[in-house]
Amino acid sequence: MASAVEMVEAATIVMAVGFTQGWRVALTGAAWALAALGLIIALLGPLLASQAAVARLEVVVGPLLVLFGIAWLRKAIWRLAGRKALHDEKAIYDREVAALQTRDRRVSFATSFQGVFVEGLEVAVIVVTFAATQPRAIAYSVGGAIAAAVVVLGAAVALRAPLSRVPENAMKTVVGLMLLSLGTMWTGEGLGVAWWAGDTTLFWLIGGYAIIAALLSVARRARRVAT
Repeated sequence: MASAVEMVEAATIVMAVGFTQGWRVALTGAAWALAALGLIIALLGPLLASQAAVARLEVVVGPLLVLFGIAWLRKAIWRLAGRKALHDEKAIYDREVAALQTRDRRVSFATSFQGVFVEGLEVAVIVVTFAATQPRAIAYSVGGAIAAAVVVLGAAVALRAPLSRVPENAMKTVVGLMLLSLGTMWTGEGLGVAWWAGDTTLFWLIGGYAIIAALLSVARRARRVAT
């Protein structure tokens, strides 16, 4: 789900470039970005594999997931409270199209490259973070990212339009809760904490964080109304 959210944003940028400046420049920029990401992964992949084979890395991975989860969940709370505009891929697409119409092809190439590279790098970080928890986790982590790529790419080709119907705000809320809960649990395990409910503690953490997020969004909304 986390990979799919990032890929939807990358697909929106590439489609905006493609429809305004031509698909050749859009796909060329995307291809170069994927090549750069592939090089980075090829260089860092063996290091990850060796580290994951030696020991579990919850104490390192956990805080990273907590940071990701807090960042995503904070934005979700502000959106639910009406203090931040909902993420609208159609509006983003329209802004990109309007800006690209006044730019030359070199800028369009850079836009496509940057969009795919930045969002792809975030996907790579997410994949590497989950893969580092166990020696065999990399297959599931990479598999999830590949599945997300297939779904998003298929939807983009079939619809030939910005993926505005994807419930991205809801997905970001769910992903934020999952990342924060997993990060909390793995950080505790890395520090030697024996969770009271074993693996099912994860569900208690998700429920607890969901209640906190709901209360914060209600409080923010009430404060907005009062002011």
